[in-house]
Amino acid sequence: MDFEGRMNSTSEKITAEAIRAMKSRREKIAALTAYDFPMTRLLDEVGIPLILVGDSVGMVVLGYEDTTLVTMAEMEHHTRAAARAKPRALLAADLPYRSYETVESAVANARRLAAAGAEAVKAEGGRAIQAQVRAIVAAGIPFLGHLGMLPQSVREEGGYHVKGKLEAERQVLLDDAQALVEAGAFGIVLELVSPATAVALTQAIPVPTIGIGSGPDCDGQILVTPDLLGTFPWFTPRFVKPKLNAAEQMRKVIQDWKKLI
Repeated sequence: MDFEGRMNSTSEKITAEAIRAMKSRREKIAALTAYDFPMTRLLDEVGIPLILVGDSVGMVVLGYEDTTLVTMAEMEHHTRAAARAKPRALLAADLPYRSYETVESAVANARRLAAAGAEAVKAEGGRAIQAQVRAIVAAGIPFLGHLGMLPQSVREEGGYHVKGKLEAERQVLLDDAQALVEAGAFGIVLELVSPATAVALTQAIPVPTIGIGSGPDCDGQILVTPDLLGTFPWFTPRFVKPKLNAAEQMRKVIQDWKKLI
């Protein structure tokens, strides 16, 4: 039996319910993105409990300007690649732009990602997609919410802006979070939410909040893995401090190799 087989035979599979239960134990949730087999396997080997096949693949792998150009076919392709690692972690995948505008399309596309190997799906929005979330959960597919700055709305909003600074925005986020909880979400990603509002949301809802650029006090944190490792040096979000300058190390290795041929 190979290492993968030994790991999966001796470790309990992490489920959406297990992620939700981490909040009550005050156990911080570490989440990262992966878009292929090797990175999924590496993240799983170091014990990351939640791995997201994010639509950020459009920017850091496919070279798109933003996430709005990512297609369902592309999300299925990368989800299949990640799922081949058979991680112990919960493997979630993003529903891409305009793939969940109706209840019917949301369920159909969530099922497509599940068939590709996703064990949960994520979509952006609150009350506006509550019916879609209910239907996805009723179809037996765990759902992860996403509030705050919504990358799929970047063109309408004219950029990436922190949400929740104003009282009106704070109340909208609280209402949206409650709607997602009522619809059955097992957790909610908070992206670029003001830290004070992120704390209020974390205290107000029974499911975990997973922050990205929203301060240190969410129930967990998620990053785009190339941002953490420095493998996409052409753009780094302001809230990220890369822990590794991998791109520069790769350049040096390649340059050194080139001199030897």
